Amino acid sequence: MKTLLLDISYDYDFDLYGLVSSSKEYKLAWTINQLLGLRLVKQKDLCYELVGKEQLLISNYEQITDHSIIRLMRNKASGICTLDKPYLLPDIKQFDYVLQITGAMQCLSPRELLQQLARLPLVQYVKQVDPLKLKFKENLIF
Repeated sequence: MKTLLLDISYDYDFDLYGLVSSSKEYKLAWTINQLLGLRLVKQKDLCYELVGKEQLLISNYEQITDHSIIRLMRNKASGICTLDKPYLLPDIKQFDYVLQITGAMQCLSPRELLQQLARLPLVQYVKQVDPLKLKFKENLIF
């Protein structure tokens, strides 16, 4: 019998930022909205079906425009989770939130965005992350 392999290459053409913040997600989203003039709105939790009937629920906020998609996602699973690694991106589990920006965002360069986010009192630390270096980067493809 002949075996065929499906080879899919995904496009990781987005900017990714890890944020350390102990604040509630709705408060962080509101603060980012105020700072950057965005409208991040709470969406239905992302649900990842894993082997063994486990589910990973990830809270997320999103803004979609004609030219960009901006997502603020909690890195740790919401609710009760019995997984050993209950993270959206276990590679960068030190970050509480992940900000994903696809497309152009209001003429802000990544450097300017980092500076703006670092000034927020709710954010203790922010860093740009290269998605190509992440082992679990497929979790960011929707």
